[in-house]
Amino acid sequence: LVAEGVAADCEINVLVTNDEGIRQINESSRGIDRATDVLSFPMYEPDEEIDDEEEVLLGDIVISLERAQEQCEEYGHSLEREVMYLLVHGLLHLAGYDHMEEEDKKVMRAQEEKLLAQIGAIR
Repeated sequence: LVAEGVAADCEINVLVTNDEGIRQINESSRGIDRATDVLSFPMYEPDEEIDDEEEVLLGDIVISLERAQEQCEEYGHSLEREVMYLLVHGLLHLAGYDHMEEEDKKVMRAQEEKLLAQIGAIR
């Protein structure tokens, strides 16, 4: 978050669940009836100012550990690295990043790799 210019003390709720748990959350919150690897629920709009004078709830991140296990095997790295990737991905969404457009996806992916390298979670 410091790398993204967030100076406030932030609270982030992280829920680690399985595919069924994340599927239920995905369906109830987004109307999409399928499991996914990570969901993020920001409490702020991307252009909204965050008060750095007090602790703020930045948002929620939900990670499917079951999906992370499948993906780490698919990509050939550790479960720890995959969970760190999903957490960084979720944090970047909370910080305002998106990947709906190809150019935005490239920017977000580059930032993910940069932040993962800084914490030693490389492939």
